[in-house]
Amino acid sequence: MTAISVLGAGAFGTALAISLARDGRAVTLWARDTGDMTARRVNTRRLPGYPFPESLAVTSDLAEAVSATIILLALPLQQLAPFLEKNRAAFGSQTMVACSKGIDIKSGRGPTEIIRDICPRATPAVLSGPSFAVDIAAGLPTALTIAADDPEPLQRALTTSNIRLYRSTDMIGVELGGALKNVVAIACGIAIGAGLGESARAALMTRGYAEMTRFARARGAEPDTLAGLSGFGDLALTCTSEKSRNYAFGLALGRGEKNDDSITIEGRATAQAVSNAAEKVGIDMPVAQIVVAIANGLVTIPQAIEILLSRPLKEE
Repeated sequence: MTAISVLGAGAFGTALAISLARDGRAVTLWARDTGDMTARRVNTRRLPGYPFPESLAVTSDLAEAVSATIILLALPLQQLAPFLEKNRAAFGSQTMVACSKGIDIKSGRGPTEIIRDICPRATPAVLSGPSFAVDIAAGLPTALTIAADDPEPLQRALTTSNIRLYRSTDMIGVELGGALKNVVAIACGIAIGAGLGESARAALMTRGYAEMTRFARARGAEPDTLAGLSGFGDLALTCTSEKSRNYAFGLALGRGEKNDDSITIEGRATAQAVSNAAEKVGIDMPVAQIVVAIANGLVTIPQAIEILLSRPLKEE
Protein backbone atom coordinates (compact mmCIF):
# COMPACT_ATOMS: atom_id res chain seq x y z
CA MET A 1 0.00 0.00 0.00
CA THR A 2 1.28 3.47 -0.90
CA ALA A 3 2.52 5.42 2.12
CA ILE A 4 1.07 8.94 2.34
CA SER A 5 2.15 11.88 4.48
CA VAL A 6 0.32 15.13 5.10
CA LEU A 7 2.60 18.04 5.98
CA GLY A 8 0.66 20.65 7.93
CA ALA A 9 -1.83 19.94 10.71
CA GLY A 10 -4.21 22.79 10.11
CA ALA A 11 -7.90 21.97 9.78
CA PHE A 12 -7.73 20.97 6.12
CA GLY A 13 -4.56 18.90 6.39
CA THR A 14 -5.93 17.12 9.43
CA ALA A 15 -9.23 16.42 7.68
CA LEU A 16 -7.47 14.96 4.63
CA ALA A 17 -5.34 12.75 6.87
CA ILE A 18 -8.43 11.50 8.73
CA SER A 19 -10.32 10.72 5.53
CA LEU A 20 -7.36 8.87 3.99
CA ALA A 21 -6.63 6.89 7.17
CA ARG A 22 -10.28 6.07 7.76
CA ASP A 23 -10.08 3.74 4.77
CA GLY A 24 -7.15 1.88 6.35
CA ARG A 25 -4.29 3.61 4.51
CA ALA A 26 -0.96 4.14 6.26
CA VAL A 27 -1.00 7.92 6.74
CA THR A 28 1.39 10.18 8.65
CA LEU A 29 0.36 13.68 9.76
CA TRP A 30 3.31 16.01 10.33
CA ALA A 31 3.29 19.21 12.40
CA ARG A 32 6.10 21.36 13.76
CA ASP A 33 4.50 20.97 17.18
CA THR A 34 2.25 17.96 17.63
CA GLY A 35 1.02 19.26 20.99
CA ASP A 36 -1.29 16.71 22.55
CA MET A 37 -2.34 15.11 19.26
CA THR A 38 -0.24 12.00 19.83
CA ALA A 39 -1.68 11.30 23.27
CA ARG A 40 -5.27 12.45 22.77
CA ARG A 41 -5.58 11.30 19.13
CA VAL A 42 -7.45 14.43 18.10
CA ASN A 43 -6.43 17.89 16.86
CA THR A 44 -8.09 19.87 19.62
CA ARG A 45 -6.68 23.17 18.38
CA ARG A 46 -7.56 23.07 14.68
CA LEU A 47 -10.21 20.35 14.24
CA PRO A 48 -11.76 19.35 17.58
CA GLY A 49 -14.33 16.60 17.74
CA TYR A 50 -12.88 14.35 15.03
CA PRO A 51 -10.77 11.52 16.52
CA PHE A 52 -7.91 10.02 14.53
CA PRO A 53 -8.30 6.56 12.96
CA GLU A 54 -5.90 3.87 14.18
CA SER A 55 -3.82 3.93 10.98
CA LEU A 56 -3.08 7.67 11.30
CA ALA A 57 0.36 8.36 12.79
CA VAL A 58 1.38 11.79 14.10
CA THR A 59 4.94 13.08 14.10
CA SER A 60 7.06 16.21 14.37
CA ASP A 61 9.99 14.41 12.71
CA LEU A 62 10.15 15.72 9.15
CA ALA A 63 12.57 13.02 8.02
CA GLU A 64 10.07 10.38 9.09
CA ALA A 65 7.21 12.13 7.31
CA VAL A 66 8.97 12.67 3.98
CA SER A 67 9.86 9.00 3.64
CA ALA A 68 6.36 8.53 2.17
CA THR A 69 5.84 8.09 -1.58
CA ILE A 70 3.09 10.73 -1.77
CA ILE A 71 3.37 13.95 0.22
CA LEU A 72 0.39 16.28 0.59
CA LEU A 73 1.55 19.84 1.28
CA ALA A 74 -1.23 21.34 3.41
CA LEU A 75 0.66 24.48 4.40
CA PRO A 76 -0.59 28.05 3.90
CA LEU A 77 0.54 29.15 0.44
CA GLN A 78 2.57 32.10 1.72
CA GLN A 79 4.56 29.68 3.91
CA LEU A 80 5.15 27.07 1.21
CA ALA A 81 8.24 28.51 -0.50
CA PRO A 82 10.09 29.36 2.77
CA PHE A 83 9.30 25.88 4.13
CA LEU A 84 10.58 24.09 1.03
CA GLU A 85 13.67 26.32 0.82
CA LYS A 86 14.54 25.59 4.44
CA ASN A 87 14.01 21.84 4.11
CA ARG A 88 14.89 21.20 0.45
CA ALA A 89 17.58 18.66 1.39
CA ALA A 90 14.88 16.44 2.90
CA PHE A 91 12.99 16.06 -0.36
CA GLY A 92 13.86 13.84 -3.29
CA SER A 93 11.78 12.27 -6.02
CA GLN A 94 8.50 12.02 -4.13
CA THR A 95 5.18 13.08 -5.58
CA MET A 96 4.36 16.40 -3.89
CA VAL A 97 0.70 17.41 -3.98
CA ALA A 98 -0.04 21.06 -3.24
CA CYS A 99 -3.21 21.42 -1.16
CA SER A 100 -2.89 25.15 -0.47
CA LYS A 101 -4.74 27.77 -2.49
CA GLY A 102 -3.19 31.05 -3.49
CA ILE A 103 -0.42 32.89 -5.32
CA ASP A 104 2.87 33.75 -3.65
CA ILE A 105 2.82 37.48 -3.01
CA LYS A 106 6.61 37.86 -3.29
CA SER A 107 7.21 35.93 -6.52
CA GLY A 108 3.79 35.64 -8.17
CA ARG A 109 4.23 31.85 -8.37
CA GLY A 110 1.57 29.23 -7.82
CA PRO A 111 2.24 26.13 -5.69
CA THR A 112 3.29 23.74 -8.48
CA GLU A 113 5.78 26.27 -9.85
CA ILE A 114 7.19 26.69 -6.35
CA ILE A 115 7.60 22.91 -6.05
CA ARG A 116 9.30 22.68 -9.44
CA ASP A 117 11.69 25.53 -8.70
CA ILE A 118 12.75 24.42 -5.22
CA CYS A 119 12.43 20.62 -5.46
CA PRO A 120 13.23 19.88 -9.12
CA ARG A 121 13.44 16.10 -8.62
CA ALA A 122 9.92 15.91 -7.19
CA THR A 123 6.78 15.28 -9.24
CA PRO A 124 4.36 18.19 -8.65
CA ALA A 125 0.58 17.91 -8.45
CA VAL A 126 -2.28 19.97 -7.05
CA LEU A 127 -5.47 19.04 -5.20
CA SER A 128 -8.28 21.59 -5.16
CA GLY A 129 -12.03 22.03 -5.21
CA PRO A 130 -15.07 22.94 -3.10
CA SER A 131 -14.47 21.58 0.38
CA PHE A 132 -14.61 22.46 4.06
CA ALA A 133 -12.42 20.61 6.53
CA VAL A 134 -15.28 19.79 8.88
CA ASP A 135 -17.27 18.18 6.06
CA ILE A 136 -14.34 16.00 5.01
CA ALA A 137 -13.54 14.98 8.59
CA ALA A 138 -17.19 14.15 9.23
CA GLY A 139 -17.22 11.78 6.27
CA LEU A 140 -19.60 13.90 4.21
CA PRO A 141 -19.43 13.46 0.42
CA THR A 142 -16.97 15.81 -1.28
CA ALA A 143 -15.72 16.05 -4.88
CA LEU A 144 -12.29 17.50 -5.70
CA THR A 145 -9.92 17.72 -8.65
CA ILE A 146 -6.44 16.21 -8.71
CA ALA A 147 -4.18 17.62 -11.42
CA ALA A 148 -0.79 16.32 -12.52
CA ASP A 149 1.05 15.41 -15.70
CA ASP A 150 -0.16 11.84 -15.06
CA PRO A 151 -3.04 12.18 -12.58
CA GLU A 152 -4.58 8.71 -12.81
CA PRO A 153 -2.31 6.98 -10.23
CA LEU A 154 -2.92 9.83 -7.77
CA GLN A 155 -6.65 9.67 -8.44
CA ARG A 156 -6.64 6.00 -7.40
CA ALA A 157 -4.32 6.52 -4.44
CA LEU A 158 -6.13 9.50 -2.90
CA THR A 159 -9.82 8.79 -3.56
CA THR A 160 -11.52 7.82 -0.31
CA SER A 161 -14.94 6.59 0.80
CA ASN A 162 -16.15 10.19 1.03
CA ILE A 163 -13.78 12.09 -1.30
CA ARG A 164 -14.38 11.50 -5.01
CA LEU A 165 -11.53 12.78 -7.17
CA TYR A 166 -11.77 13.90 -10.78
CA ARG A 167 -8.51 14.05 -12.69
CA SER A 168 -7.01 16.78 -14.87
CA THR A 169 -3.69 17.55 -16.52
CA ASP A 170 -4.28 21.32 -16.31
CA MET A 171 -2.32 22.11 -13.15
CA ILE A 172 -2.27 25.84 -13.88
CA GLY A 173 -6.05 26.02 -14.26
CA VAL A 174 -6.74 23.94 -11.16
CA GLU A 175 -4.45 25.92 -8.90
CA LEU A 176 -5.59 29.30 -10.25
CA GLY A 177 -9.25 28.40 -9.83
CA GLY A 178 -8.62 27.64 -6.17
CA ALA A 179 -6.56 30.79 -5.70
CA LEU A 180 -8.69 33.34 -7.52
CA LYS A 181 -12.05 32.29 -6.08
CA ASN A 182 -10.80 33.41 -2.66
CA VAL A 183 -10.49 36.97 -3.95
CA VAL A 184 -14.07 36.92 -5.24
CA ALA A 185 -15.25 35.42 -1.94
CA ILE A 186 -13.81 38.40 -0.06
CA ALA A 187 -15.61 40.77 -2.43
CA CYS A 188 -18.90 38.91 -1.93
CA GLY A 189 -18.45 38.97 1.83
CA ILE A 190 -17.89 42.73 1.70
CA ALA A 191 -21.09 43.17 -0.32
CA ILE A 192 -23.24 41.16 2.09
CA GLY A 193 -21.55 42.62 5.18
CA ALA A 194 -22.17 46.15 3.91
CA GLY A 195 -25.83 45.38 3.23
CA LEU A 196 -25.59 45.67 -0.55
CA GLY A 197 -27.85 42.68 -1.10
CA GLU A 198 -27.97 39.31 -2.81
CA SER A 199 -28.16 40.83 -6.29
CA ALA A 200 -24.84 42.59 -5.72
CA ARG A 201 -23.31 39.30 -4.60
CA ALA A 202 -24.58 37.53 -7.71
CA ALA A 203 -23.11 40.27 -9.89
CA LEU A 204 -19.74 40.02 -8.13
CA MET A 205 -19.68 36.23 -8.45
CA THR A 206 -20.43 36.46 -12.17
CA ARG A 207 -18.01 39.25 -13.00
CA GLY A 208 -15.46 37.76 -10.63
CA TYR A 209 -15.69 34.48 -12.50
CA ALA A 210 -15.06 36.37 -15.74
CA GLU A 211 -11.93 37.84 -14.11
CA MET A 212 -10.80 34.41 -12.95
CA THR A 213 -11.15 33.00 -16.46
CA ARG A 214 -9.44 35.99 -18.08
CA PHE A 215 -6.43 35.80 -15.77
CA ALA A 216 -6.14 32.00 -15.92
CA ARG A 217 -6.24 31.94 -19.72
CA ALA A 218 -3.48 34.53 -19.84
CA ARG A 219 -1.42 32.21 -17.63
CA GLY A 220 -1.94 29.26 -19.98
CA ALA A 221 -4.89 27.53 -18.31
CA GLU A 222 -7.66 25.76 -20.20
CA PRO A 223 -10.92 27.77 -19.92
CA ASP A 224 -12.97 24.62 -19.31
CA THR A 225 -10.99 23.93 -16.14
CA LEU A 226 -12.37 27.09 -14.54
CA ALA A 227 -15.89 25.79 -15.18
CA GLY A 228 -15.15 22.71 -13.10
CA LEU A 229 -14.87 21.87 -9.41
CA SER A 230 -11.68 23.82 -8.79
CA GLY A 231 -13.11 26.98 -10.36
CA PHE A 232 -16.86 27.47 -10.50
CA GLY A 233 -17.55 24.77 -7.89
CA ASP A 234 -15.21 26.28 -5.33
CA LEU A 235 -16.44 29.77 -6.18
CA ALA A 236 -20.05 28.82 -5.46
CA LEU A 237 -19.12 27.34 -2.08
CA THR A 238 -16.83 30.04 -0.75
CA CYS A 239 -18.95 32.99 -1.87
CA THR A 240 -22.03 31.78 -0.01
CA SER A 241 -20.91 30.25 3.29
CA GLU A 242 -19.56 31.79 6.47
CA LYS A 243 -17.48 28.63 6.91
CA SER A 244 -15.22 30.19 4.28
CA ARG A 245 -12.47 32.18 5.98
CA ASN A 246 -12.19 34.50 2.96
CA TYR A 247 -15.92 35.18 2.82
CA ALA A 248 -15.99 35.72 6.60
CA PHE A 249 -13.08 38.16 6.26
CA GLY A 250 -15.05 40.08 3.65
CA LEU A 251 -18.12 40.11 5.90
CA ALA A 252 -16.05 41.65 8.68
CA LEU A 253 -14.70 44.30 6.30
CA GLY A 254 -18.18 45.10 5.07
CA ARG A 255 -19.51 45.44 8.60
CA GLY A 256 -16.56 47.52 9.73
CA GLU A 257 -15.50 44.85 12.22
CA LYS A 258 -11.99 43.83 13.20
CA ASN A 259 -10.84 40.53 11.73
CA ASP A 260 -9.07 37.80 13.72
CA ASP A 261 -5.43 38.19 12.62
CA SER A 262 -4.59 34.64 13.75
CA ILE A 263 -6.67 33.20 10.88
CA THR A 264 -4.95 32.72 7.52
CA ILE A 265 -6.75 34.68 4.78
CA GLU A 266 -5.10 33.51 1.58
CA GLY A 267 -7.38 35.62 -0.62
CA ARG A 268 -5.99 38.88 0.73
CA ALA A 269 -2.41 38.09 -0.32
CA THR A 270 -3.64 36.55 -3.58
CA ALA A 271 -5.62 39.69 -4.45
CA GLN A 272 -2.44 41.75 -4.13
CA ALA A 273 -0.37 39.23 -6.10
CA VAL A 274 -2.98 39.03 -8.87
CA SER A 275 -3.37 42.80 -9.09
CA ASN A 276 0.41 43.21 -9.38
CA ALA A 277 0.68 40.57 -12.10
CA ALA A 278 -2.36 41.83 -14.02
CA GLU A 279 -1.09 45.40 -14.06
CA LYS A 280 2.22 44.31 -15.59
CA VAL A 281 0.56 42.58 -18.55
CA GLY A 282 -2.53 44.77 -18.94
CA ILE A 283 -5.24 42.35 -17.72
CA ASP A 284 -8.38 44.06 -16.43
CA MET A 285 -9.05 42.87 -12.84
CA PRO A 286 -11.38 45.44 -11.21
CA VAL A 287 -12.78 43.11 -8.51
CA ALA A 288 -9.32 42.07 -7.33
CA GLN A 289 -8.14 45.68 -7.36
CA ILE A 290 -11.12 46.84 -5.31
CA VAL A 291 -10.56 44.06 -2.76
CA VAL A 292 -6.96 45.23 -2.35
CA ALA A 293 -8.04 48.85 -2.00
CA ILE A 294 -10.72 48.12 0.62
CA ALA A 295 -8.59 45.63 2.60
CA ASN A 296 -5.72 48.15 2.75
CA GLY A 297 -7.99 51.03 3.73
CA LEU A 298 -7.33 52.97 0.53
CA VAL A 299 -11.01 53.44 -0.32
CA THR A 300 -14.27 53.26 1.58
CA ILE A 301 -17.03 50.90 0.53
CA PRO A 302 -19.20 53.75 -0.88
CA GLN A 303 -16.18 54.90 -2.89
CA ALA A 304 -15.60 51.35 -4.13
CA ILE A 305 -19.22 51.06 -5.28
CA GLU A 306 -18.91 54.34 -7.16
CA ILE A 307 -15.69 53.18 -8.84
CA LEU A 308 -17.22 49.89 -10.02
CA LEU A 309 -20.53 51.39 -11.16
CA SER A 310 -18.86 54.23 -13.05
CA ARG A 311 -16.73 51.93 -15.19
CA PRO A 312 -17.32 52.26 -18.95
CA LEU A 313 -20.32 50.35 -20.28
CA LYS A 314 -19.44 47.33 -22.42
CA GLU A 315 -20.63 44.00 -23.75
CA GLU A 316 -20.77 41.11 -21.33
